[in-house]
Amino acid sequence: MKQQVNIALVGNPNSGKSSLFNELTGLNQKVGNFPGVTVDKKIGVCQISENIQANFVDLPGTYSLYPKRADEWVAYRVLLQQDESILPDMVLLVVDASNMRRSLLFCSQIIDLGLPVVVALTMMDIAKQKGIKIDIPALEIELGIPIILVNPRKQKGIQEIKKTLEQTIVLNNQQTRDFIYNNMLAPKAIEETQELLPNISTYKAIHYLINHKNFSISAETSKEIENIERKNKFNPIKTQAEEIMQRYARIKHIMQHTVFESDPHKKSLLTERLDNILLHKRWGYAILITVLFLLFQSVFWAAKYPMNFIEWIFGLTGNWFMTILPNNWFGDLFINGFLAGLSGIMIFVPQIMILFGLITLLEDSGYMARISFLTDKLMRKAGLNGKSVMPMISGFACAVPAIMSARNIENKKERLLTIMITPLMSCSARLPVYTILIALVIPAKIYFGFISLQGIVMMGLYFFGTAMAMIVAWAMKWFIKSSERSFFILELPTYKSPRWKNALFTMYEKAKIFIFDAGKIIMLISLLLWGLSSFGPQNKMKSINEYYHEQASKRPADIEVINTDKKTALLENSYAGLLGKSIEPIIKPLGYDWKIGIALITSFAAREVFVGTMATLYSVGDNAGETSLTLHDKMAAAKREDGSKVYTLATGLSLLIFYVLAMQCMSTIATVKRETKTWKWPIIQLLYMTGLAYLCSLMVYQFLK
Repeated sequence: MKQQVNIALVGNPNSGKSSLFNELTGLNQKVGNFPGVTVDKKIGVCQISENIQANFVDLPGTYSLYPKRADEWVAYRVLLQQDESILPDMVLLVVDASNMRRSLLFCSQIIDLGLPVVVALTMMDIAKQKGIKIDIPALEIELGIPIILVNPRKQKGIQEIKKTLEQTIVLNNQQTRDFIYNNMLAPKAIEETQELLPNISTYKAIHYLINHKNFSISAETSKEIENIERKNKFNPIKTQAEEIMQRYARIKHIMQHTVFESDPHKKSLLTERLDNILLHKRWGYAILITVLFLLFQSVFWAAKYPMNFIEWIFGLTGNWFMTILPNNWFGDLFINGFLAGLSGIMIFVPQIMILFGLITLLEDSGYMARISFLTDKLMRKAGLNGKSVMPMISGFACAVPAIMSARNIENKKERLLTIMITPLMSCSARLPVYTILIALVIPAKIYFGFISLQGIVMMGLYFFGTAMAMIVAWAMKWFIKSSERSFFILELPTYKSPRWKNALFTMYEKAKIFIFDAGKIIMLISLLLWGLSSFGPQNKMKSINEYYHEQASKRPADIEVINTDKKTALLENSYAGLLGKSIEPIIKPLGYDWKIGIALITSFAAREVFVGTMATLYSVGDNAGETSLTLHDKMAAAKREDGSKVYTLATGLSLLIFYVLAMQCMSTIATVKRETKTWKWPIIQLLYMTGLAYLCSLMVYQFLK
């Protein structure tokens, strides 16, 4: 009979834990979220032996069993067996050989919990570079647990780990002694807690005394523990301090007998030499800007080709379905509703995959931590921290993957602030809007032979969005309350060669999450927008069809012009068109007419839809080679009812500012909802961005008109 066991995979950050997890489980993984927090829960299946199958749970990296951040609380609750969804039978502890003193602190705490423990010793190559030698058999005797030397990157030690885990499971190797003599720490309180809760270790009893309010226990049991605390005058801070001192005293003794460290000044590691350049007070920032520029350009240009291919495929598919489906509402729904919505989902996938692939490579190399370190000072002034910079920079390509990447920010408030401001960064979807509006209202002047006025305006829009994001973050930090203190404690890992296998797996996982989670909401909104644009009051739509049918019979030579005019008339009188007319009084102070109002509504599906909507509204022909020029000419010639031009400098700049600041992206709203697990924040985001866009556009138009 096959046996299934749950194994918690734990370790300090940057200890090689995730690499070992990926090597043990391969593609047999699933990713979700721990209950109540936006922290990834990775569970992988591994066949330990013929009769034993293990469910590995890759817990967030942590330094000790005294949690401060949300991700540390996740690991803590699982290890203390307080998370009912995951009850570990044993622990696979990853220990960094190049930093034994710090690693042994966490290791000693895990041992004292009483669960069976196996240690995977990693980073031996780095330890050798530092002149560190470890007597592994002696260390096993001192700790009383098996230690296996592994190198996941080179697939070394994997079989030995499986064999040791099997032996530990079969023997049920429960710890029989404590790492430190915990009875010295408030012995009476611990004894009474163990009487109240039989079968818990001495050390686990201490944690019940300190953190019982955060445990899954009855109110009556919690009250009993509080009585024990008061009765014995239990001091959690003093107890914790005494514990750490005892542990380090024992660790010092162990290291004297098992670990030999040479003079650290004798060796200058590659990491230290690189950091002298990459973290330089001047050159460091120049290199950072270059790296971020190349990252943005890579996402933008590399994604362009697969995105164009996806558009081409969906174009061919749509044309093919037009030839086989009936020319009625069902065919239109399938092609312009379902197929268009599916295209809107898939078009983001290349950017998501490329962005997360590149970020994974930066993380694997060790440079991502340096980016956060360099930018922390600036970000903190706005209520953020150094880890916010990558989602913000990624937002220049697309806000959807950028918001998803904000999961790396541990502090809940700072993660939420980052999510709330990332859509203010000008994404690539805004480029078509910027291009046509700048060409309409900004003269094509060249200064000094190479500086373009239109280019300066384009760059100004990007800087304006970034500046507003920082201002909004600074303002919001006073309103978003959090009891969680903000720390930016960051260990700078050693530089390593990135792993393509890990990057490819991350790309696959992120794309799957987007398609099957956010994609559902995107599809629903796409179908809703199709309905609003395709239907209108029955009598009005019928009379339009009859009128243009009569015109077609009278002027067959002008059939293309008639069909285009008919399409425009139907859109104007559709529910979306009527909505555009209804909001015209609201948007008129911004310099907009009802046609721009329709474009604002339809481009909510995706900002670049603005250009297509304008093409339809201004009756542009279907000649692909002349579409841009013709649309430009038509919009430039557009007149209001009083004969004045629609697209003046005031209107154009007002519209540009609106598209810089307004949400106008259902994909982003769907992603924010998924990441925050509530509609509260995407609604607040939609309202504040729309309000900010309206106010700034109003000021620009009223000042320039």
